[in-house]
Amino acid sequence: MINAFDSKGTYYQLNKKKELPIVLIHGVGLDHEIWEYQFNSFENTVLTYDILGHGKTPLGAGLITFDDFSAQLINLIDELDIGKIHLVGFSIGSLIARNFATKHNDRLQTLTLLSSIFKRSNQQQKIVDDRFEKSKNSSEMSNDALVRWFTEDYLKKNQERSEWISSILSRNNMKNFNKIYELFAKHKDDEDFKKIKTETLVMTGEEDVGSTPEMSKNLSKVIKNSKLKIIPKGKHLCSIECADDVNNAIKEHIKND
Repeated sequence: MINAFDSKGTYYQLNKKKELPIVLIHGVGLDHEIWEYQFNSFENTVLTYDILGHGKTPLGAGLITFDDFSAQLINLIDELDIGKIHLVGFSIGSLIARNFATKHNDRLQTLTLLSSIFKRSNQQQKIVDDRFEKSKNSSEMSNDALVRWFTEDYLKKNQERSEWISSILSRNNMKNFNKIYELFAKHKDDEDFKKIKTETLVMTGEEDVGSTPEMSKNLSKVIKNSKLKIIPKGKHLCSIECADDVNNAIKEHIKND
């Protein structure tokens, strides 16, 4: 396994194998570590990295857009001399992946959008806006997210796992977090989806209240070559709680391309 930084300061981990690389993009407030259940689960090379302002990757001053995150990823895979990739984005990572796909579709073999938002209702938007306002006045990340991300049963039976996620959240620089969380909270689903021509898997947990099955169904309708997968009993971080189901869905998707 390779642990290193690229020339722009992006921290990454690379599990190098012979098959076409799977690149995994984590969610806001988290880092590359959340892909623990995916990193060694594929025959493919797997690349994880810390997005801007997260983990060991710095965030510059000034405004930031999703274009900056796409530029971060294209720089990383170019420096690693990686051509085409299977791209998997989770939560805000799925928004980064959507942006990347509209700009660099030629670099994608497949695309997987996991727990992706799409066309929030007025009530759903208000909930996110309220959460963002609360975050701006906080000095540290709240663990309230855990009950949205995992089922009650999982949290009861996996205290070490919840403490692990809490430890990742506690390491956030709140100034950086809020700059990026604002992008997530204010996102308008204004990508040019017609530019996404690769085979796409849209997937979410059956019980995800923020990135609902209905959102995924509607998102799948606007991406031409897409299919839908709902993970039974999964919530937002189904990639951890329902790792086998998520991994098998990704394997099936990339195998059939």
